[in-house]
Amino acid sequence: MRISVIGTGYLGATHAACLASLGFEVVGIDTSADKVAALSRGELPFREPGLPAMLAAGLASGRLRFSTGLSAAADCDVHFICVGTPQSRTGLSADLTAVFGVARGLGDIIERDCLIVGKSTVPVGTAAAIADVVRSTCAGHEVAVAWNPEFLREGHAVADTLRPDRLVFGVEHRDGSAVPLLRQVYAEALASGVPLHITDLPTAELAKTAANAFLATKISFINAMAELSDLAGADVVALADVLGDDTRIGRRFLDAGVGFGGGCLPKDIRALGARALELGAPATARLLGEVDDINQQARTRVVDAVLARLRAVDGNRVAVLGATFKPMSDDVRDSPALAVAGRLLGRGCDLRVFDPEGARNARAQRPDLTFAASIDAALADADVVVHLTEWPQFREIDPAAAAGRVRHPILVDARNTLDQVRWRAAGWTVQGVGRGACAPAAGVAVAGWLMQDPVPATSSDDLARR
Repeated sequence: MRISVIGTGYLGATHAACLASLGFEVVGIDTSADKVAALSRGELPFREPGLPAMLAAGLASGRLRFSTGLSAAADCDVHFICVGTPQSRTGLSADLTAVFGVARGLGDIIERDCLIVGKSTVPVGTAAAIADVVRSTCAGHEVAVAWNPEFLREGHAVADTLRPDRLVFGVEHRDGSAVPLLRQVYAEALASGVPLHITDLPTAELAKTAANAFLATKISFINAMAELSDLAGADVVALADVLGDDTRIGRRFLDAGVGFGGGCLPKDIRALGARALELGAPATARLLGEVDDINQQARTRVVDAVLARLRAVDGNRVAVLGATFKPMSDDVRDSPALAVAGRLLGRGCDLRVFDPEGARNARAQRPDLTFAASIDAALADADVVVHLTEWPQFREIDPAAAAGRVRHPILVDARNTLDQVRWRAAGWTVQGVGRGACAPAAGVAVAGWLMQDPVPATSSDDLARR
């Protein structure tokens, strides 16, 4: 079987290399000549454990090659669409320019009966429109269209491609050619027991955006509880442990902090909200909008917490630990850490940012920030240290030694993953997110809010208004 993978970004490059490792003949296609040249040399433009060796093996075997011309896919049996669907510059919806560009291009070059499989994250209804575009330009050949959403986690993409926790085949007709071909592509995963869901096209399109929206909602929910915990003097970590023991809820993704980011969750919940409005579901759109708003507020609360601490010591030097949106990645797209750093810079802070892997990408996005070459360099003479990305290197910092490098031993742990008891024992003033039970001294703003006595409500309506 000959397979084309169109779009060689994070998703496409991973998918192409993994398919080649399974024995398929694969051509990866991209409009960027520089990207194609780098991949052809075995060079990845992003960090992903295990993928460089798999890419090199595919190239060496001859089963994997890259091209800038869509015509290289003309004789392929299966075409995977893996191009980006970024947020539109003019609104919240997804920009589908690249997806429909590929569809039109495939319609022009297809030379045989084939299967087109979408993996890009798209608004529901896109697959049917793509089928219409391809068939309007492709005469004389049978073309099936399917949607096979990806569920990759950065840092685990190879495993998630070869052994996903589930497979979804969205097809036009269950008795058509799409399902047998997809079963061949994923034969090894299916043989290992990976669950398979065969659905219609709209359900498959919703599967990815709904999954991301649910995760985003869970994260925003616990950040909303973190705000309440600070105000009420509770501890959101203990609260999350209690909630996590409820089998209906589970503990994963119930970690309060600076919120979610990256190239998927933020844009996907906005695009899903925009599509909900188009389909006539305003309540769903409002829900997703609130999830997004709470996520942005989580960043603001961390900024306010750092500024309050700086005012307390009359300082402005901040050591920023982390720039990527998550550890084990160099991805800074919509990174909460980078957003917080940028806002602090805008408020007049003197920043020193350190990230083990993401400094190059972060510097390209925010050249106005100062990046330190090491943790020690970032800590030097800091008035406040703010922990924004939960890299394991930061958990290994000796707080006693670190106290000797800073001007004021003050830590804002915006990820709640450092050993706060240990840091306090070393003489640090420590503020977490939603750790009101371990709140700072009275009169100091807690994550942007001052503790106030609650005003009793006389009725549920009154409470709702308040």
